[in-house]
Amino acid sequence: MDTNALQAFVAVAETGSFSRAAEKLVLTQSAMSKRILILEQQLNSRLFDRIGRTVGLTEAGRELLPRANRILLELEDARRSLSNLSGEVNGTLSVAASHHISLHRLPPVLRQYIREFPQVKLDLRFDESEIAYDNVLKGNIEIALITLAPHPAPSIHSKAIWRDKLNYVVATDHPLAALEQVTLEQLCDYPAILSGSATFTRQLANLQFSQLGLQPDTTMSTNYLDTIRMMVPIGLGWSLLPDTMTENSLSILNVDVPPVTRELGYITHKERTLSNAARHFIQLLEQAAEKGS
Repeated sequence: MDTNALQAFVAVAETGSFSRAAEKLVLTQSAMSKRILILEQQLNSRLFDRIGRTVGLTEAGRELLPRANRILLELEDARRSLSNLSGEVNGTLSVAASHHISLHRLPPVLRQYIREFPQVKLDLRFDESEIAYDNVLKGNIEIALITLAPHPAPSIHSKAIWRDKLNYVVATDHPLAALEQVTLEQLCDYPAILSGSATFTRQLANLQFSQLGLQPDTTMSTNYLDTIRMMVPIGLGWSLLPDTMTENSLSILNVDVPPVTRELGYITHKERTLSNAARHFIQLLEQAAEKGS
């Protein structure tokens, strides 16, 4: 069975389109269709239903997809293992980082890495933590720098590098800013601007409120904390932001509950052999943790 055909099959399954899969693998659409046809002939099974412009997996395709992913991952893992034997630090390192970490935590580590290992080609992506997490889980990238999931999958290895204390903040002229202490019940009386409901940061915030049977009045949400930081000072609502993003235009509330903290760090897949490039990148991250930077 041709691994190129398996790659084509996985690409079509993930994109739901022959044309987008062809773009992803830098192929012509006819070449993509030919690879799928060859695979279907080898397996004597139709893998996709093509109804108009819609492409969906058949029952055989759904059965093949997880196996195809495992085969491709095992092959890539074998290549990395053999390459690691040379001891050289080169090749491509695929890393995804959340927008917050990219702006506020990653630059010093990245600067040191490219100085020490200029021969490594960085495939650096900026994604939401949840998307980066999913890509590591699927084996699409080696390392993700994210807000760590409260309950990661058993196949995910995670290591905290930084810790963020989160502050409840409002505009300086907000009614709550004049109070010496604020309760979560009082916060619920005012509009909130919080991270999206699916984000790990929002899960941490919701937990604190749900323990008291409360639910914030979230009138706006976005996954970009820098956007929230710009909306809070103009009085659109209160929010929960890390220390690193608290500035003079915001008032930090003295809330009658323990502070919310989130852990930022890296994740890898336990069943994936890391390249030498990835191992050295992780070493620099852990040195940053030891220094408390």
